[in-house]
Amino acid sequence: ARGLAHVPGGRRLFSVMCIRDNLMRGAYRRRDGGAAIAADLDRMFAMFPILAERRNQDAGTLSGGEQQMCAIARGLMSAPELLLIDELSLGLAPAVVDQLCDALRILNRDGLPLLVVEQDVATALDLARHAFVMDTGRITRSGESALLASDPAIREAYLGSI
Repeated sequence: ARGLAHVPGGRRLFSVMCIRDNLMRGAYRRRDGGAAIAADLDRMFAMFPILAERRNQDAGTLSGGEQQMCAIARGLMSAPELLLIDELSLGLAPAVVDQLCDALRILNRDGLPLLVVEQDVATALDLARHAFVMDTGRITRSGESALLASDPAIREAYLGSI
């Protein structure tokens, strides 16, 4: 109701429901009418064409990357003012992570703020403009992602010395 959508770690789709129905569950609180929801559904299918091809397939039968696409699209169907994503890359192939990051960059460029919690530091710093580095539950560094990525201490601890 306050404009937040959460894409949980582990995706947590309705596995025995088809992709289309999963996406429609994301729009359950919307009050802006069927035409706007239908337009957003079309937009999700355009953003993730594999979901369009499999719209009637049970979500539990999708690959991990396809499930993550479905989970992100379900969150977007709520027309959020802020999208929260927990563990974007968990268990996914690097090519799928790149595809998801490309979609998120477009969404962000188009004005949707994102908050991404990610254990893959390289992916997080590549995706974000501003980052917070946590170590044992405490924020140890924060700042522009490009500056953090070039920080020798961050590189040594999280990215390997190069």
